[in-house]
Amino acid sequence: MIMNSIQDGNVALDIQDVVKIFNDGGIHAVDGITLAVKKGEIFSLLGPNGAGKTTAINILCGLLHPTSGFVKVNGFDVSRQLHRIKPLIGLCPQEPSVFPYLTGQENIELFGHLYGLKSRQVTERTKLLLKNLFLEEHANRLVQKYSGGLVRRVSIAVALVHDPEIAFLDEPTVALDPQARRAVWDFIRDLKNQGKTILLTTHYMEEAEQLSDRVAIIDHGRIIAVDTPAGLKISNDCGSLEDVFIKLTGRQIREEN
Repeated sequence: MIMNSIQDGNVALDIQDVVKIFNDGGIHAVDGITLAVKKGEIFSLLGPNGAGKTTAINILCGLLHPTSGFVKVNGFDVSRQLHRIKPLIGLCPQEPSVFPYLTGQENIELFGHLYGLKSRQVTERTKLLLKNLFLEEHANRLVQKYSGGLVRRVSIAVALVHDPEIAFLDEPTVALDPQARRAVWDFIRDLKNQGKTILLTTHYMEEAEQLSDRVAIIDHGRIIAVDTPAGLKISNDCGSLEDVFIKLTGRQIREEN
């Protein structure tokens, strides 16, 4: 069992021996994960497609119930205190979570109101997110006319419009060109500088290496390594995080399960 020691008062995400079984016992999507993520850190969860990353995030957000084990977010039990957790978290899922027949600005404003923000807060947060995610010149275009990269950036904005303490970003830079990807990196670093906790999944090893305070590698629903990017390279005698990944999982990062 892979564990990491963090003082209780500094834990943002506490996952203890979590199992998730689908299809009446046929598929162990998550198979005994124990993990702690510190408040204020960028933590990357890396693994091949189908390794259990998204399932783990959905459990943390209360979208799925674990078969066994327990999860706490900022000290609140997800199974019993989800109403206390929802205002604290923002989720940007892999699939687009925006309305195509609204503009980018209208999407952000709509989600701001759905989160219960006051009109002034919605206006301020929308303006800030449009600026920081380089969406200002596209703000009044319908999302259905956006490129895939623009849709990803609006999805990040609607997930974080309520200024949550914890951000779950599931492959946030997929389909982005290098310039836009770097802009999102700067945005994520700024979240950390504000004291936010970020749980990130990505298939870009450079991204994980550049952004992450720590990294966990998951395969077949199990955590097989947790450390800083530098620590993982040293302990596995590898020159890059991608080399570590291949050594531990035996697969290229893009390979399908």
